[in-house]
Amino acid sequence: MQWFGGRESDNVEEGSSSGGGRGIIYGGGIVGLIAGIIYMFTGVNVGQLFNSGLPDQSQQQQTTKVSGPMSNEKRFASVVFAGTEDVWDSLFTSMGRTYERPTLHLYQDAVDAEGCGFASSATGPFYCPADRKVYLDLSFFNELSERFNAPGDAAKAYVIAHEVGHHVQNLLGVSEKMDQARQQLSETEYNKLSVKLELQADFYAGVWAHYEQRARDKGIVINRADIDSALTAAHAIGDDRLQQQSTGRVEPDSFTHGTSAQRAYWFKKGFDTGDIRQGNTFATRDEEGY
Repeated sequence: MQWFGGRESDNVEEGSSSGGGRGIIYGGGIVGLIAGIIYMFTGVNVGQLFNSGLPDQSQQQQTTKVSGPMSNEKRFASVVFAGTEDVWDSLFTSMGRTYERPTLHLYQDAVDAEGCGFASSATGPFYCPADRKVYLDLSFFNELSERFNAPGDAAKAYVIAHEVGHHVQNLLGVSEKMDQARQQLSETEYNKLSVKLELQADFYAGVWAHYEQRARDKGIVINRADIDSALTAAHAIGDDRLQQQSTGRVEPDSFTHGTSAQRAYWFKKGFDTGDIRQGNTFATRDEEGY
């Protein structure tokens, strides 16, 4: 994946932002796969669940825009984020709407996401609809490669594009409907909806890759090998595979993000079609997801 020299987003910040509150965290689910669901149903703070050493919630810490020389990883994340801005700007315009750009918040170890509470790096990358920010600890990229055997820039880009997909859902009103549904459904029933939500974010990540591949003059070049790398990442983080690795058994009723096959299927469908109208994962059968 060629990206160096591409436009860098102006909507990137770093540091620990002060916030708090009880919002919903929508995550890629790579490490903290069930963290968001636990938070939804118990009110237990996700960050405290994974890391008891987080700073006191009353502590105020400053958030700043990234300025000056950046590491390659920061620059990479900024370029990919800019790519998502360009693609979704265009797609929302075609729908007669305005794309309200999110912010990419880079942090280390732990963060206080405004409206969503504290989270540690163990939570993995996530999107907070309350402040419309994508949160990312760049050290996760090493884990993606070493722990999940999904190396390469395209795999990293897929993760960022997936979280931006949750922002798209927020703008389209899907997140609000999910918030309403969780008040009425059992945990098992809501988990089924959560799977559909995550698969749609995978689909939107594929849509982004579809248009990035076509816009080779924008600074990012995606080829077939890159798509295979992204599919490897999607396959590596399926609920069935992660559960098998961690507990030795698979429990479909507790799935929150979809199986490896489902995640790869929806990413590829988004990439192949580039048509957001074909991403209605909520219309699929629960037992299959496609």
